[in-house]
Amino acid sequence: MSHTEHRAAAPASVRCAVLTISDTRTVETDTGGARLVALLEGAGHQVVGRGLVRDDESAVQRWIQAQRARDEVDAIFTTGGTGIARRDTTMEAIAAMFDKPLPGFGELFRMLSYQEIGAAAMLSRACAGVTQCRILVALPGSENAISLAMERLVLPELGHLVREARR
Repeated sequence: MSHTEHRAAAPASVRCAVLTISDTRTVETDTGGARLVALLEGAGHQVVGRGLVRDDESAVQRWIQAQRARDEVDAIFTTGGTGIARRDTTMEAIAAMFDKPLPGFGELFRMLSYQEIGAAAMLSRACAGVTQCRILVALPGSENAISLAMERLVLPELGHLVREARR
């Protein structure tokens, strides 16, 4: 099958869980998480879980493990904690959970980000992969970065990604 045929056979609506990772934000002040939810729902996907945890490896992993255990979750998105500050441990927490990393996501995201913000794009450790037949995407906390990643990379391929991860 070609990639066009794969896309045609992919689900049009994906069931997603969204986690914000932050030491400073609350659900009320989480504009990045709100933007992510709006983008998913605007594209016809369902948000079936949402959470917020501090930037702590074990807390992040526990939340993701709980979502992986739910049959109604096809894809898990995190936002925040992808930088290089001492407290930014999202990448370590999530990378350890990948059965199959998708290095192309991070590479493409940083390339697109470079076109917008220049060399500072190298500070992002956004990543994606497959974990227990589910897509797992770690995005920065910035609304602009979330919009860039979702609109240019994730949303056009989300159904296709889920289809392939299930096979």
